[in-house]
Amino acid sequence: QVQLVESGGGLVQAGGSLRLSCAASGSIFRIDAMGWYRQAPGKQRELVATITSGGRTDYANSVKGRFTISRDSAKNTLYLQMNTLKFEDTAVYYCNAAVLPIGTIHPYAYWGQGTQVTISS
Repeated sequence: QVQLVESGGGLVQAGGSLRLSCAASGSIFRIDAMGWYRQAPGKQRELVATITSGGRTDYANSVKGRFTISRDSAKNTLYLQMNTLKFEDTAVYYCNAAVLPIGTIHPYAYWGQGTQVTISS
């Protein structure tokens, strides 16, 4: 079994910062790409940022220049540093990872349970 657990969400004023973490654990042989997604009330889940195992990053236009995705491969942990937060960043943020579990030959996509980020205007 593989688990992804997010942390770091909360309530912050517009213009503030938060740092999200996502720790992967379980029967992990290798983690490939990882990413952050978010879902606001009444909206579809959307991609926020991704990072490959080699460290290449990609961002949604709405967060470029404000958010930074990073990972610590030794700790199987993903991060999202969010600065200059806006009211429209309010959403549940989900961690996603392409994981090759021990004893398998194909990677699977795993999701965390989500962490609420609320920005007050």
